[in-house]
Amino acid sequence: MKRSIFLKIFGSYFFLIIALSGLIVLFSSYLIRNYQLERTGQELKDIAAVIGSRLTDIPRDEQIDRTIKTLGGQINTRITLVDAEGRVIADSQEDPKKMENHRTRTEIAQALEGGTGRYLRFSETLGQEMLYVAIPVQKDGTIRYVIRTSMFLKDIKIVSGRLNTKILQIAIAVLIVALIAAFVFARTISRPVAEVTDAIRRVAGHDFSARVLLKGRDELKQVADSFNAMTDEMQGLFAELTRQKEELNSIISSLQEGLLVIDNNERVVLTNESMKNITGHDLKTGKPYWEALREPSISDLIKKVRGERSNRTEEIMMNGMAYLCSATFLRSKEEIVIVFHDISEIKRLEKIKSDFVLNVSHELRTPLTSIKGYVETMDESSLSDENKNYLTIIRRNTDRLINIVSDLLTLSKLEEKAFALDFEPVDMAPLIERVLKIFENQIRAKGFSVKMNIPGNIPPVMGDPFKLEQVFINLLDNAIKYTDAGGIAIHMNTADGDINIMITDTGPGISSEHIPRILERFYVVDKSRSKKLGGTGLGLSIVKHIVLLHNGKIRVESTVGKGTTFIVSLPASIS
Repeated sequence: MKRSIFLKIFGSYFFLIIALSGLIVLFSSYLIRNYQLERTGQELKDIAAVIGSRLTDIPRDEQIDRTIKTLGGQINTRITLVDAEGRVIADSQEDPKKMENHRTRTEIAQALEGGTGRYLRFSETLGQEMLYVAIPVQKDGTIRYVIRTSMFLKDIKIVSGRLNTKILQIAIAVLIVALIAAFVFARTISRPVAEVTDAIRRVAGHDFSARVLLKGRDELKQVADSFNAMTDEMQGLFAELTRQKEELNSIISSLQEGLLVIDNNERVVLTNESMKNITGHDLKTGKPYWEALREPSISDLIKKVRGERSNRTEEIMMNGMAYLCSATFLRSKEEIVIVFHDISEIKRLEKIKSDFVLNVSHELRTPLTSIKGYVETMDESSLSDENKNYLTIIRRNTDRLINIVSDLLTLSKLEEKAFALDFEPVDMAPLIERVLKIFENQIRAKGFSVKMNIPGNIPPVMGDPFKLEQVFINLLDNAIKYTDAGGIAIHMNTADGDINIMITDTGPGISSEHIPRILERFYVVDKSRSKKLGGTGLGLSIVKHIVLLHNGKIRVESTVGKGTTFIVSLPASIS
């Protein structure tokens, strides 16, 4: 059960006031009792001194006893006279002959030593607690008697009790006033706090109209003013956040792409209507995504992204449709955002284009082969020089068309992954040396050198040796064609489990705007030079697809006027 601040403040003051009042009453009672004892003791000492001065001239003990009894009755005080041996000579209330020796009594012993004796104890003779004071009576320098005066403690208690009663009455009055003041103070503190608490509760319930209006100029007033200012600011921020949220929800709902956000427990955080249309299921927020989306390829993608804590993009087939899934890992919340782009139409068009290219290439191959055959069977000796020139042009362009058709067929098969690659460990150094032998005549004709820097500890690559030869035939063919002076350098190294093969030429180089597209089909930097050298514009595209089929990468670095470097990275074979 919660305790209110009023009860805490008032309860604390209540117990503090009660404790202080009790301590004051007890301490006052103690001081009053001690004061009464001191005062009574001094009075008894004064009485004993007066009596002692009057008894020194009385000669007989009987006369002394009568005098003592008379004085004791007059002053309502018990008086006892004891000689130096402790024998009781006279007593105002008892027969001295019946009383025992008093030498061992504490107050008598103190007086016989020359001082003032004082002691508080229970009197066995009278059966009551009494205060005793004794002083010595000296004559001729020696102690002749000890006069002891005493008074009942009940008489002292009566006086002390009256004073204590007055003090207790005053303490109760002060206590009541203090408790009333504590109640008012607690209410003064707790009421504004309760108002602030109620206002905070209303704000927590999204009621930003709550305000706290307090009077005064104290700290609570400052708290209330700060709270009101904060509420005004929160109201504006909440309105802005609500507007932004509605706008974001509207944008997400209107997206044609499917959107799926899952947390680190594979539960759906956010989705949109397009995602429902894509999957054909209602992905409920807070539920595991796999309850409605049972697609192994999506589960594999999510596992890869979460395991690698990185972003990935993959093509996924689902319900007969093709989607490009972009998965982004959010490190701050351990969430994954997946966007489904419908690329079914693009894939269909690519298929149509690929089929068209493949069919046209097949259809063109037969007539081109026939043309080439007829050209080769023509007897050049019976032709004029002009007709011989025409025949040479026809032969050259026919060969170029046949090469283009052949490259198109190869590229189409690579894109469709129709090739069955025969993977085996391939030592790259001998492979590149075999490729270089193909171009020995061209290199010798151009008169430049080829430098090879291949360390002896390069591990083999797991790949198809025939297709890898095709990669480096195309790259070296390009390097030789576009290099007129200088030379070609081939370097190899290992890094992060990959084998890097770098082919560098000293050709004209490629400007930066062409580099991103240099691996596209039919893309050539210098069209006039390409036609002159007989290039089809498909070689580098074929290289790219073969490298990708080997799970490798290819990139280009070039500086205009200095040359170009093609870098092929292939995974090393795991022995």
